[in-house]
Order: sequence, then structure tokens, then C-alpha cells
Amino acid sequence: MSFVRNLLLRFGLADAKAERTPISVFLLDDDERRHKWFENRFAGDSLIVAETVADAKLKLAESAFDAIFLDHDLLPHHYVSNDHGDFENTGYAIAEWLNERHDIQRAATIIVHTRNADAAIPMVMKLRESGRNVEYCAFPMLDLKIKNYWKR
Repeated sequence: MSFVRNLLLRFGLADAKAERTPISVFLLDDDERRHKWFENRFAGDSLIVAETVADAKLKLAESAFDAIFLDHDLLPHHYVSNDHGDFENTGYAIAEWLNERHDIQRAATIIVHTRNADAAIPMVMKLRESGRNVEYCAFPMLDLKIKNYWKR
């Protein structure tokens, strides 16, 4: 910190608040409205979006992320019931995939943001098996959670 900046701070003429450095964010979600929400919320950060499990695996394997947001229900028939038998095309498939690959995304904070609480808890439990920093936050409460983690 420079001498002049120290003086300005001392006399209350400068703001002591420091901006955080940009972070790298990954989003798995099929809803384009949520894509826009994340783009606005993480303006100034690097945001990578995947809509499918296959695309998510590729992107998670090739880059490191500070924050990972996972939705569970990725196809229209997932919204009807959890008894669809199509878990290889849900966010749970990514939870399993990350759990099996201990060396990928170890430092990332993972937030499961689905509105489907019944599906979110098994995702969180699966990710915690490999010692990941993960929690569940329903999408309507996500803005508050993000503010607590990554203040702007």
C-alpha cells in the first residue's frame, strides 16, 4: 500500500474495502433464464456453462474452477418425478463422476442449487464421500449464499 493511500485511509478520504479478484465459475443447468442470472451475478468473473452431463464432464476435466454450481433436473421428464430411472442425465451423474475422480476440482466450492431437495441431498452426500466442500442451497436462496461466499 502506498504512502499516499495510507494517508487517505487514515483521514477517511479513501475506501478501505478491497475488490475481490475474479473467480472461475462452472454452472451445470439446463435453464437459460438461470444462465442469464448467473451471468449477471458473476459479471466480471469467468463463467463456463454446461447444459448436459457429457458437456459438464468435458469442461470440468479441462479447467479448474473456484466455484461449481450443480442442478439436478436437466431434462423435462426429470421435473415430474424422481422415479424416472434416468440418473445418468442428471446432476447426480456429475456428483458420482467427481466422487470417482479425487484429483479433479479438489479446491472448488460446490453448491447444489436444484429446487429438488429430495435429489439434492444424495448429491451432497455423494460429493462429501470424497471430502469435497459441498452444500445444498435451493435456487431461491442462492443469491444470499453467493453474497456470503464471494462478496463484491
